[in-house]
Amino acid sequence: MFKIGNYEFTSRLILGTGKFKDAAVQTQAIEASGTEALTFAVRRMQLFDKSLPNPLAEVDLNRYFTFPNTAGAKTPEEAVKIAEIARHAGMCDMIKVEIIGHDRTLLPDSLATYETCGRLLEKGFTVCPYISCDVVLAEKLEKLGVHAVMPLGSPIGTGLGINDPLNISYIVESVNIPVIVDAGIGSASDAAFAMELGADAVLLNTAVSGADDPVKMAEAMKYGVQAGRLSYEAGRIPKQYVANPSSPTEGLQFL
Repeated sequence: MFKIGNYEFTSRLILGTGKFKDAAVQTQAIEASGTEALTFAVRRMQLFDKSLPNPLAEVDLNRYFTFPNTAGAKTPEEAVKIAEIARHAGMCDMIKVEIIGHDRTLLPDSLATYETCGRLLEKGFTVCPYISCDVVLAEKLEKLGVHAVMPLGSPIGTGLGINDPLNISYIVESVNIPVIVDAGIGSASDAAFAMELGADAVLLNTAVSGADDPVKMAEAMKYGVQAGRLSYEAGRIPKQYVANPSSPTEGLQFL
């Protein structure tokens, strides 16, 4: 179990809800993943006009933490407005702060993210910023008062996996708030690796929704996250550069 602010979670997998080919597959994948928290872009939701299509219409949201995000925002003003819309619509006040600073790579704008987090904390939100793998920024955000940091594995939707494990490790070692690896996961082994680095959770979407069989991939991600966490808690053996026999050599009698 881990906590983000006052919210407690048993599953360490947070699932995005976009890009599924249809609502039935989306619902089955969510169920197979074992997740307790669903993230979605507020700008894509029809929160007030019930006559418009709802991408989560077939999902029983009473069973999940709704974890809105500010995807699409490019300024602190836009992000704060999106967060306030989500709160007004009765969504969970835990918000993923996502402010894109570069159109081609979709990498986050660190300065705008920091400013936005400060504003949202003043308004009483539970704040979880999406960031680059920057341990200095992570430490500053923790000092500011955010409730979790979400460093990217690799750029959004690329499926490249964990590009910067060293800096993710630095972040894990340096902050005392949850570290949630977000973006770029492509396979269950990527999710397991993120957890073996000491991450508290993994957030992903495209790796499941874009898979040939999203339901099977969602289940694979569930087990990948669980295995990675168990491996981290167990403590791996140290790496060395010479062979070490797996059976003891003391007391052997040679004929």
